[in-house]
Amino acid sequence: MNILYEDNHILVVVKPENMPSQGDSSGSYDMVSAIKDYIKVKYNKPGAVYLGLVHRLDRPVTGVMVFAKTSKAASRLCADFTLFCDKKNERGIAKRYLAIVCGNPPKQKRLQCFMKKDNQTQTAVICKENDDGAKYASLEFTKIAQVGDLALLDVNLHTGRHHQIRFQLANAGYPIYGDHRYNSAFINENKTQIALQAYSLTLNHPTTKERMRFAFAKNNGAWEQFSNEIKLLVADCVPVFVNESIVALNKPVGLEVSIDDAGENSLECLLNNAGLGKFYPVHRLDATTKGLVVFARNESMRDSLLHAFSQGEIQRFYHCKVIGHPKKQQDTLKAYLLKNASESRVQVFDRLFENSQQIITKYKVIAKDKATSTLEVELLTGKTHQIRAHLAHIGCPIIGDDKYGDREFNKANRAKEIELRSVRIVWKDIYISIE
Repeated sequence: MNILYEDNHILVVVKPENMPSQGDSSGSYDMVSAIKDYIKVKYNKPGAVYLGLVHRLDRPVTGVMVFAKTSKAASRLCADFTLFCDKKNERGIAKRYLAIVCGNPPKQKRLQCFMKKDNQTQTAVICKENDDGAKYASLEFTKIAQVGDLALLDVNLHTGRHHQIRFQLANAGYPIYGDHRYNSAFINENKTQIALQAYSLTLNHPTTKERMRFAFAKNNGAWEQFSNEIKLLVADCVPVFVNESIVALNKPVGLEVSIDDAGENSLECLLNNAGLGKFYPVHRLDATTKGLVVFARNESMRDSLLHAFSQGEIQRFYHCKVIGHPKKQQDTLKAYLLKNASESRVQVFDRLFENSQQIITKYKVIAKDKATSTLEVELLTGKTHQIRAHLAHIGCPIIGDDKYGDREFNKANRAKEIELRSVRIVWKDIYISIE
């Protein structure tokens, strides 16, 4: 039994493939029985063992599961499993799956429908909202890699329905490799294992309330062709591009890039724990900025990338949403930036001051409404807080930016995150994008 975590309240374990979560008509040995036997032997329990089943995985699917060792823990976990985990509600349990699908899906997509269980065939079917047994189903996926006609998806499950991931992906035209129920290529073939696994489970501990993440994934068999990407995802790094020399990741808000800046709470530290060797940061994103960031995988590439960044040979593009409308549809802005290290901020001026540095920021408007504009920005120089401060200087501060922006606007519009994302990096024949 592969136990990831255990205390007096919960037990987190990896369910093997083809093992039921709980007892069923097949009479097969199941997870609940196996864990009860384990607890009985380990703790020398003379009587019946309590174990709370708070969620399930389909029989053929492997992955991370949590079980409750007390009724109080079971009650609290069950309540959290009913909540959709998002930025407004961090009590919810975040469930992430890896799937290898047939076809060429888009980079990102959200799937929503009403579905129900057909009790005769034991399969999921599409239905209307007011049909008997109809349940709303929602998930979103990100394509991590494509190899030929197969794609690796990172699936974020919002609801938990019977065969939901398998059915919704098949219904969208991307059936899971090896799925004997919903993939026509495998319906009459029962030797291939379904390529679906629950690799990450994030929850609040039922008594301490500590936010905890548990991750584990197979990377052999059909998964081996995506082994590097899977190791990165398990380490809580979302890969966008991977080769033998560099890796590009999609950095979340709130995480620093370099160990020098944040120690263990950095993307570099997570990368170095992925089991793929040492990684070297070659440029920075502010902790409040999300999106593409590049690391070198060897010292030679580190030196090449650092030189290329310093010489302006690498193009960097960002998307941001700002208050108001720039005077021109597109422009190249030039100004001078003065850094105030003691206050962790910068100032922008139209003329040269002592110790100031020239900044050049290119933008074009790609969308707008009455009050805001969405810009694509290209950095022609790369200085601290350059985009945020430069756009604020021309009267178009980025939404969510309290340091250089409009706090009253942000408060009134509940803008808690800076609307700034690194979306594209181009260098020689390398083109990396998360658009």
